[in-house]
Amino acid sequence: METPDIRQQVQNNPRELFVKYGHRLILDEVQRTPNILSYIQTIVDEDEDACFILSGSHNMLMLESISQSLAGRSAIFYLLPLSIEELRPSLPTDTPYESLLFKGGYPRIYHKDLLPPDFYPNYLETYVQRDVRQIKSVGNLSTFNRFLAICAGHIGQSINYSKLANAAGISLGTAKNWLSILETSFVVYQLNPYYRNFNKRITKSTKLYFYDTGLACSLLRLNQLSALDSYYQKGALFENFVINEVSKHYYNQGLRPPYYYWRDSNGNEIDLLLDLGGQLMPIEIKSSRTFSSRFFKNVEWWRNIATVPLTDSYVIYGGEQDWEAEFGRIISWRNLANHLPS
Repeated sequence: METPDIRQQVQNNPRELFVKYGHRLILDEVQRTPNILSYIQTIVDEDEDACFILSGSHNMLMLESISQSLAGRSAIFYLLPLSIEELRPSLPTDTPYESLLFKGGYPRIYHKDLLPPDFYPNYLETYVQRDVRQIKSVGNLSTFNRFLAICAGHIGQSINYSKLANAAGISLGTAKNWLSILETSFVVYQLNPYYRNFNKRITKSTKLYFYDTGLACSLLRLNQLSALDSYYQKGALFENFVINEVSKHYYNQGLRPPYYYWRDSNGNEIDLLLDLGGQLMPIEIKSSRTFSSRFFKNVEWWRNIATVPLTDSYVIYGGEQDWEAEFGRIISWRNLANHLPS
C-alpha cells in the first residue's frame, strides 16, 4: 500500500482487491488504507479459510485500526531487527560484539552488504520526512533530529523529560509528544522498573533504550568501528544490545518480554530482571571481555534484600566462555539465547 497507484485503486474500490486476488493475501503498509479493514472483518467472518498478513511500520496506527475492526480475529506479532541467532549462520565465528553494535540488525544492511555510515543517514532522512509526518505534524524537523540524537546520548538512563527538553530547546510537552512518536515508530522503548514487594525507596522512572544499536551509533556520530572502542558510554550501548536480544527472544516466539530493571535511591541497581511468574531472574550486563567477581556484587547484595523467590543469577558479559561461579552463571553474549527461559 506504499505504492501510490495501488493505494489509489484500493481506496477507490476496496472490494475489487479481494475479488481479484482472493482471501489469502499479504498486505504491507496497511495503515495507509484503513478502509480495507472493514472488508477483511466481513471476509474472515464468512470464510473460515481466509488468512491475511497485515504488516506496517507504525505500531499505534495499526493497533487503532485493528482494534476497531478485527478484535478477536487477529494475532499481533512484533518483528524487531535481526537477532544474533538469525544472523549467526552468515557471520564469521569470530565476529566481535562491537561489529554487531555498530552495524545493528536492519536486514537491508546485510542483504545489500551496506556500510552503516551509508545506510543510517538515508534511513533517518526517510524516517523523519515520511514516517514522522504521517504520525504527527512536526514543524521543525532539524530540532526533531537533534532531539533524536539527544535521546541516543541517554541510552540506559532514567528518562527525565525536563532534561531532554532543555537539551533540545523545546517545551516539556513537546518532549513527551516526540518521545511518544519515537516509541510509536519502533525507534525507542522504555524499560519499566520493578518495585513490587519492596519497602525501601525505589526508583519508579523508566529507562530509555533504542530498538537498534546501529541506529544509535549513527546518531552518536560513531561513523567508524574504531570510534566505538573508545566511546565513553560503550557499556550503555552493550547493555542496550543485550536487552534487545532478550526482547527478540520473546517477541520472536509471539510473547511479550517479562523484563524490568531495579534501582533504589542509593544507586544500587540490577540491570535486568525477568519476571518468570512468581520468581525473578536477576541479570547483570557487563561489556568487559574479562570476568571479574565484582560483576556479582550488586546481585549478591540484592539477593539479600529481595522479598520474592529468585532463580539463578546471571552475568552477561563481552567474553567468550560460559561457566558457573559461586554466585551464579557467567554467560557469553554469543550464547545468551541458549540460557533464556521462554
